[in-house]
Amino acid sequence: MATDLTTFATEYVKHLEQRAAQGIPPLPLSPGQTETVCAALLEAQADPALLTVHDQADTVASLRHLLGERVPPGVYPASKVKAAFLADLALGEAASPHISQAEAVAMLGAMGGGYNIPPLLKALEGEHAQQAAALLEDIILVTPDDISAVKALAAGGNEAARGLLKGWAEASWFAHAPEVPMEQRRVVIRTTGEINTDFYSPAQEASTRDDIPLHALAILSTSPHDRDFLERREKLLERDLPFLYVGDVVGTGSSRKSASNSLVWWVGEDIPHVPNKKRGGLVFAAKIAPIFFNTIRGCGAVPVRCSTGDLQEGQEVVVDFNKGEVRLDDGAVLTSFDVVPGSIMLEARAGGRNNLIIGRKLTANARAVCADLGLEMGEAAVSPTPRPEHDAGTKFSLAQKMVGEAAGLAGVLPGDYCEPTAHMVFSQDTTGKMTQQEIMELATVRFAAPTIQSFCHTAAGPKSKDALMQTDLGGFISEMGGIDLRPGDGVIHTNGNRFLLPYFVGTGGDSHTRFPVGLSFPAGSDLVAFAASQGYFPLDMPESVLVRFTGKPRPGITVRDLVNAIPYAAMKAGKLNLKKGDEKVNIFADRVLEIEGLEFLTVEEAYKLTDASAERSAAGSTFHHDPARAIAYVENNLRFLKNNFSRRHPAQVVHKIIEQMEQWLADPQLLEADPGAQYAEVLEIDLDTITEPLLAAPNDPDKVVTLSDVAGTNIDEVFVGSCMVDITDFRAVAMMLGDERVDHRMKFWTVPPDRESNTALAMEGVHGQLLGAGANVHVPGCSLCMGNQAQVATDATVLSTSTRNFDNRLGVGAQVYLGSAQLAAVTALSGELPTVDRYMEYYKRIEGSLDELYKPLVHG
Repeated sequence: MATDLTTFATEYVKHLEQRAAQGIPPLPLSPGQTETVCAALLEAQADPALLTVHDQADTVASLRHLLGERVPPGVYPASKVKAAFLADLALGEAASPHISQAEAVAMLGAMGGGYNIPPLLKALEGEHAQQAAALLEDIILVTPDDISAVKALAAGGNEAARGLLKGWAEASWFAHAPEVPMEQRRVVIRTTGEINTDFYSPAQEASTRDDIPLHALAILSTSPHDRDFLERREKLLERDLPFLYVGDVVGTGSSRKSASNSLVWWVGEDIPHVPNKKRGGLVFAAKIAPIFFNTIRGCGAVPVRCSTGDLQEGQEVVVDFNKGEVRLDDGAVLTSFDVVPGSIMLEARAGGRNNLIIGRKLTANARAVCADLGLEMGEAAVSPTPRPEHDAGTKFSLAQKMVGEAAGLAGVLPGDYCEPTAHMVFSQDTTGKMTQQEIMELATVRFAAPTIQSFCHTAAGPKSKDALMQTDLGGFISEMGGIDLRPGDGVIHTNGNRFLLPYFVGTGGDSHTRFPVGLSFPAGSDLVAFAASQGYFPLDMPESVLVRFTGKPRPGITVRDLVNAIPYAAMKAGKLNLKKGDEKVNIFADRVLEIEGLEFLTVEEAYKLTDASAERSAAGSTFHHDPARAIAYVENNLRFLKNNFSRRHPAQVVHKIIEQMEQWLADPQLLEADPGAQYAEVLEIDLDTITEPLLAAPNDPDKVVTLSDVAGTNIDEVFVGSCMVDITDFRAVAMMLGDERVDHRMKFWTVPPDRESNTALAMEGVHGQLLGAGANVHVPGCSLCMGNQAQVATDATVLSTSTRNFDNRLGVGAQVYLGSAQLAAVTALSGELPTVDRYMEYYKRIEGSLDELYKPLVHG
């Protein structure tokens, strides 16, 4: 709501001072504040000293600055107010003594896209037509309807419209952007060891992620080695040089774009007319996790994988992109590098990966329109995206076939760039507000891909800001045509996986978006927003690693042990190690992990293996299914959507997916890898060699040991929960506990993954048994897994069924083992990691009931 200028000035200056005390800029203007600024700019006079901010000379200059620089672009509510005000001025329907008609047109042109486009298109028919056309040439966020409107004007002889089409066709939006300097002098600032995304963007500060400058203050605050990063940066600022950020292993873990946003905030550059966001920068590291690599690209930065051992903090270096080297002034070369893929330099010039993709699409469409109208056009400054082509006899892996089919191709090979259909997009709450911001910046008013939003990370104990977020974000997703779940519905993956078909390819804003059927490529909020709004997503197809299991599991060996068998076998084969930096070996990193030989598993069990590909730093994962099990999975989910979910959820997309499921079940087909398909690596695992449970030891999910190696270790807390468990795990835990009770000093967390399982476990009596044994049963969701709300005691030793065990993730100083729910039950009773014999003694309690216990949740 708008206020008078005096009240606004008083409140805004106070807010400015509060933020300045933290060393960060003020928040962008709200819709009400924007209304106040616009109203004041219509007045003939204002007290010159009433509002002087941002080094502006007087009140009017401050108001102009606030309107031009402190309102976000796209389709934010505040940008709607701004665009409407400027449209009236630009089209002569109102007048301001402080902003001319031409200035209003110019300010509209700086808004990026969305609400500013209609008035600019209308201006093509007025006295400022050429100015409007020149501004529109540099705007890429236009709709097909906008292009059609310009085409109609051009066909009618409008010269400004004809010139605009020619500009789009020649990629003026790219040509007018400054080139990335091929030689750059920079000062090195570095981190050491493995810096996961939780260090860049601590889970404990998740509620501030949509406020980039504020959240960035917490960067590396939980890191064991680099908590003084901001102090060191402050000293290096005295060099008056841009930064070259250097690391060893960076970006492992989650998909949060906030990690890249925080880093780029401190090493990047301001974006004109876009408040509280930065872009650009150089990020060099020996290993860069694939999702982080892409989110850095989305920020318009240049990520480079290279040897970094000789790059030390404080060095003043020349980064030479022509020669691919970083050197000192005396010519000594510290490292050599290649920028891969080569499109990264184009993305950086365009302001980010999304900008390049959308701009290329616009140029391709404009060239077709120009050809249709017979308009002459020159070469494009950057070419439209080519499609990969392969011979008819080319052999493709399962992943390569899935992506190919989604992209309208027979298949794709590693290195191919393609744009597969986003059949399903997942969004979760701790990154959802950032996704919402990115969607609005993309000027999106309706989803083009089926999109589902969960509130699984903040369900257990929402803070006031979390509760507001849940209401606001859920409403936004619903208005956009998406599926908004309720807090307590459970984990995004458990819920979202019910909407999948075996040919689906998609993405999601959580690193564990790893479909159990089909194939997903989890991403940061920028690419999630892109996929949701555009209906497809960009992909540089990774290589694949084949993991082939043989034999059958021995008694007592669970699916979680099979998960841990992958890094265990890779370590033994020399295909994985725990080193950080140049000596790091990980055959799974940046590749698709394709799993064969476990066709006896249900689809729900298979998800535990694809899910855990995130901990291998894999780009994605596929699973070779028994067709009967895949069909049963889809049939079960179809019953759920038809008989349950669709009755309480009105989204039209739900009915669309129901129709797709029915069509597939009428003729169920599963893709298969071609015989002779090539893989970067093949890892063979003989299940007969897995003779006892396997655990990931503190604090690395790849540090897998046998139970014998760690038996007798005292355990303070046990957690059964996360996306790595399903209803079967809780049944098994309850039966193994029997009528025994855990020691009163043992804290035993049990957190069902979804509402339906929670209800079924209550009806089956499992919850009563768990509670009777001394366990705590919590609201369905992520809970302790992320550590943003629930946490274990400081320095506790924990056995957890959760996804990962990075330092400080489950609690400050926590030492976390990762293992099966079955092992968790015995540990909760023992107060220590049991011997193999003791574990097997308890496992015998369920051995005769496995078929019933491990039956998936059946939907009626």
